[in-house]
Amino acid sequence: MKDNPLLQPFNEAPFEQIKTDHFKPAIEQAIKAAKAEIETITSSTEATTFQNVIEALEFSGEQLDRITSIFFNLNSAETNEDIQRIAQEVSPWLTDFKNDLLLNETLFKKVDAVFQQQKELDLTSEQQMLLDKKYKAFVRNGANLSHEDKDALREIDKQLSKLSLTFGEHVLAETNRYELHITDEAKLSGLPEGTKEAAAQLAKSKDKEGWIFTLDYPSYVPFMKYADNRELRKELSIAFGAKGFHGDELDNQEIVLEITSLRHQRANLLGFDTHADFVLAERMAKSPQGVQNFLLDLLQKAKPAAIREFNELTDFAKELDQLPFLEKWDGAYYAEKLKKKRFNLDDEALKPYFRLENVINGVFTVAQKLFGLTFKQVDNIEVYHKEVKTYHVLDAEGEFVSLFYADFHPRPGKRGGAWMTSYKPQSIRDGNNDRPHVSIVCNFTKPTASKPSLLTFNEVTTLFHEFGHALHGMLANTTYPSLSGTSVYWDFVELPSQMLENWCYEPEALALFATHYETGEVIPTEYVEKIKASCNFHEGMQTLRQLSFGMLDMAWHGEDPGEVTNVKEHENSAFEQTKLYPDVNENCMSTSFAHIFQGGYSAGYYSYKWAEVLDADAFAYFQEEGIFNTEVSRKFKDFVLSQGGTVDPMELYVRFRGRKPDPNALLKRAGLLPG
Repeated sequence: MKDNPLLQPFNEAPFEQIKTDHFKPAIEQAIKAAKAEIETITSSTEATTFQNVIEALEFSGEQLDRITSIFFNLNSAETNEDIQRIAQEVSPWLTDFKNDLLLNETLFKKVDAVFQQQKELDLTSEQQMLLDKKYKAFVRNGANLSHEDKDALREIDKQLSKLSLTFGEHVLAETNRYELHITDEAKLSGLPEGTKEAAAQLAKSKDKEGWIFTLDYPSYVPFMKYADNRELRKELSIAFGAKGFHGDELDNQEIVLEITSLRHQRANLLGFDTHADFVLAERMAKSPQGVQNFLLDLLQKAKPAAIREFNELTDFAKELDQLPFLEKWDGAYYAEKLKKKRFNLDDEALKPYFRLENVINGVFTVAQKLFGLTFKQVDNIEVYHKEVKTYHVLDAEGEFVSLFYADFHPRPGKRGGAWMTSYKPQSIRDGNNDRPHVSIVCNFTKPTASKPSLLTFNEVTTLFHEFGHALHGMLANTTYPSLSGTSVYWDFVELPSQMLENWCYEPEALALFATHYETGEVIPTEYVEKIKASCNFHEGMQTLRQLSFGMLDMAWHGEDPGEVTNVKEHENSAFEQTKLYPDVNENCMSTSFAHIFQGGYSAGYYSYKWAEVLDADAFAYFQEEGIFNTEVSRKFKDFVLSQGGTVDPMELYVRFRGRKPDPNALLKRAGLLPG
């Protein structure tokens, strides 16, 4: 054990010292240590207090949390078959440990004793929130169940942990095994030079002639947007939409049915009608009906605009190429051409102004102007891949705020998408404010032999989005780690991220970083005006698309899935109200919907739209006072970013804004309502 770096004291994660075979023994040992800490709490004969039960419980298992955060983050960002195998082995151990803790009758009696005497304890509001959270964690995870039902719950949780991992492994394997190999240059018509160069570079790296396109976003998206060859767009689109839906060893259909069935059984065991009822009891939306009402209200307001936009796009394609009707592989292609015609704006023309390094500096400058932060790149922090960059984050007084990791480009061992994560939470203990270590992981356009990494505007907004989450983690200033940073209600967690995206559309912010990578010229005013003018382009269709994902999530988790035998049919039924394009028989979204079957968004995908209402209203406040107004920035930092989950989110929002959010703010910003 002495040569295992994970079992030695460390501050920064010792990535470069870790070998894959260190993980299992380290996790095993850390579980034993955490159990010993729990045993100390339960065996104590002292009078039960908030400090010796609730606080002791809160700060237990710290070593285990650090080790598993490193391991599972690597399983997402830099995995391999050995790591995946270990994940399958250790996940049941961790599930057992969690259930041993939450179903520990002696421990629950002590927690309950503190909970029952809370009125006499003179707790701070943060201590009260921690007590409520700990008590609910036990009750919501079976503390009051019979022994028989507790055993059933344990088995369900163990199965769910393994199924979720397998689901994600299948999606990653599907993504990695597909490639569109082209040797005839004529078939690349319409594609930008940078896209072709990246595809040629990938082919060369695989010792192949020609060009290779993959299902990674930086390869897939430009192909669907610009390739004139409709048959190849169709092939790539179908491959993208068929992940986990081939009826082979990587098929996820049965896994989807098993996961949803087990989640439903689990909710029933705990006294809830559905998994959504269980989840939403701890969300701002409160109930499945609250979510459904929210989604249907937005649907009613967005659908007329979406239908109008879709018909307009259909007519445009008919006029341009005599296309009788649009298929899914036509949407991005003709939308880009229509956007260019209407606004004289081409995403490719914008890319030279969004060199990755400049955009990174831009988001840092925005954070400096808003919150007084500075970012100093450091090269003495261990990383898990040579592409990962590390920064010390300092406040206006030069005090250390956070360690920040950034990982920007696709790799075979990295899952798709973009996310923020944490290697160490912020907390205050014995007077010491222990600062967080946060990370963002993305899949942006890679540099080529002749060009640096030049981002699409969508990638720019994605970087700002994930950085907004990172700020929520960096600026945390709470006592307890489980209430710190992004440890908030799931339908509140997207507020800081979606909020920060707004600065991408503001001339004053763009002038800080949008400069041509060759000439240094600041992005022309006319381009900024076009970005602003086009920001609501096809907003109706985009809203419908997001609503369709939320409705699919609720179709799986807001009702009894026991009668569902056909994943595709159930999905089509959920999409009925939001359908614009003809269905594609070979495709199924559910089998690769990682947000809800691998990530933490089950019964929570609506959160993106819910938080958009908050962010539209919050940013309107900045627009009224100035987008870099120091007083509004201070309020957002003090009342939202630093408070974590210590206060009810609506109360935090009201403290910041002075009132509850205007539900029409989003519709106004999206151009779906006048005003």
